[in-house]
Amino acid sequence: MSTLIFVAAAYLLGSVSFAVVTSRAFGIADPRTYGSGNPGATNVLRSGKKLAAALTLLGDAAKGWGAVMLAMHFSLNEAQVALVAMAVFLGHLFPVFLGFKGGKGVATALGVLLALNAWLGLAALMTWLAMALVFRYSSLAALAAAVGAPIYAALLGLPHLLIAACAFMSLLLIWRHKQNIYNLLKGSETRIGRKGVQ
Repeated sequence: MSTLIFVAAAYLLGSVSFAVVTSRAFGIADPRTYGSGNPGATNVLRSGKKLAAALTLLGDAAKGWGAVMLAMHFSLNEAQVALVAMAVFLGHLFPVFLGFKGGKGVATALGVLLALNAWLGLAALMTWLAMALVFRYSSLAALAAAVGAPIYAALLGLPHLLIAACAFMSLLLIWRHKQNIYNLLKGSETRIGRKGVQ
């Protein structure tokens, strides 16, 4: 019963879209109505409100971090922590409050990784930053970090179920970026700092 409660709570927490909440607080358009239509920090940034985008990023990462940290605080076992990690991530991707149409999960995944292991989260973040600085594609940076995350988790010696949870999130994150992958292959993906649909 406790596992079900924690998993359900994690999913509901993940379902809170900080892109939508922050946009309403700042009086700007719903991020689902412009740009890529994705309720995430990158799309909120297209509104021109950098603070709103930063708060979206922070909020989405914090919910991933908070759900996993609470699970570990209450001494849940490895399997339960893995379920909570996946549940909060799924909540962001398929939020009950937004008709199951959510964001791509990059910030929430980062929060989860940081909670599972600080070095794991930092390795994923540094991968994103390095790729973004070199190639100037947010989506490509996210894909590289997603591919690297389960590899880093294995190298750091995380338990097998937590590595599996990382791999699960990575596969879903890559799937959510399928349009971006298509755009990258066509050469039509929008670079960081330029306007357009990403």
